[in-house]
Amino acid sequence: MTHDSLTADLDFALALADIADIISMASFRSADLVVETKPDLSPVSDADRAVEQAIRDEIARQRPDDSVLGEEYGEAGDARRRWIIDPIDGTKNYVRGVPVWATLIALLIDDDIVVGVVSAPALARRWWAATGHGAFVTGPGSNGPRRLQVSAVASLADASFSYSDAIGWAERGAGQGLTTLLESTWRQRAYGDFWSHMMVAEGVVDIAAEPQLESYDMAALVPIVEEAGGRLTAYDGGSAIGGGSALSTNGVLHPELLDLLRN
Repeated sequence: MTHDSLTADLDFALALADIADIISMASFRSADLVVETKPDLSPVSDADRAVEQAIRDEIARQRPDDSVLGEEYGEAGDARRRWIIDPIDGTKNYVRGVPVWATLIALLIDDDIVVGVVSAPALARRWWAATGHGAFVTGPGSNGPRRLQVSAVASLADASFSYSDAIGWAERGAGQGLTTLLESTWRQRAYGDFWSHMMVAEGVVDIAAEPQLESYDMAALVPIVEEAGGRLTAYDGGSAIGGGSALSTNGVLHPELLDLLRN
């Protein structure tokens, strides 16, 4: 894969995020936003569907040979190049008017996630990365893109830990691990969803973990955390995409956390 081809894919992913931001912000805190409940009782808004459909339409126009996996409309095609889309990660926040939500866009080639974009327009922030190209963020307080670098914190007692909530930890067999993390780390906050992991990439949080996720919840996060110098795996140390859970750290803390969450 050439430098130019990956740059073109990243540029395309950023353009898809631009499209998504326009649609999602138009309905955010809108009085006529329609919200339904999916079979798993999680909410889905008409904005979720509109964002994903717009992204799919643009991929069909610009990358017709690529396949797509999205939260709302499932799989289309089986090409080795696959775009993985979560149109609005943090829908529960979105429908209540909480600004912590984002569109997640990733490109998977064979088994490697090579591009990731996380766009959170209500926070005025966007994170992105491509393999070998570094990870970057734009947002308040930065004049143009700022390169991301994880922290160097080496002790659990000095670490800041972020998660979403306590749901699913016991079912994953990691309930005691959550208790230990809450009791043994320096600081604990539930920033939640994508934001926890992006803060790890920024170096302002040292550990982020979620026990129950789908591939579209985490694909875009992986290259951003890793290009910032961190690690993002499943709780068993394997691929997060196939493992259904996500542990992000600055890398230094990762082995200790894997031991903790495997038990």
